[in-house]
Amino acid sequence: MEHIYPIFDQILARSDKETQLKQHAQVVWFTGLSGSGKSTIARSVEGSLHKMGFFTKLLDGDNVRAGLCKDLSFSQADREENIRRIAEVAKLFLDGGIICLCSFVSPTHHIRSLAQEIIGKDNFLEVYVNASLETCEQRDVKGLYKKARAGEIKQFTGIDSPYEVPTSPFCTLDTNSKNLDTCREELLTKLLPLIQFNA
Repeated sequence: MEHIYPIFDQILARSDKETQLKQHAQVVWFTGLSGSGKSTIARSVEGSLHKMGFFTKLLDGDNVRAGLCKDLSFSQADREENIRRIAEVAKLFLDGGIICLCSFVSPTHHIRSLAQEIIGKDNFLEVYVNASLETCEQRDVKGLYKKARAGEIKQFTGIDSPYEVPTSPFCTLDTNSKNLDTCREELLTKLLPLIQFNA
């Protein structure tokens, strides 16, 4: 029987996908306290990249906890498993040539190192979204800090669970004093040279 479509019998490499998409894939990992502005910046950066013609995927607590990790609690062990799963998914997007933006508190050096080990050091761009605890509590969009202070949420990062500041991030965005547009442009300035494709 004659084949209508050409047969392709070799495994496609990441470079094949990147050539077709005309971009270099990276995983951009946003970390910081709840309310620091991680997801807001990530969404804004993704919107800008989309307008420029890049192919992206944003992963955050909302879309991951709704499906992939809905069986996990907020215990220390389950938080680590949550990050492990997210990193594995991000690596799949990376291998498919997609720029993956990940927005998660990921509070400890250990847990971020786990993600970096899975994804690969050369493809893991750690972005520290720096906002003081006071600033985050003032924002408290979801009322989480209020609940944590009242004892309704246990082991909440910044209140009764520590946050370990990254020691050498790819980029630090200070949302205490800088607005969304400034933070987005600061990150894009550093990111674009790494993802732009030169045939």
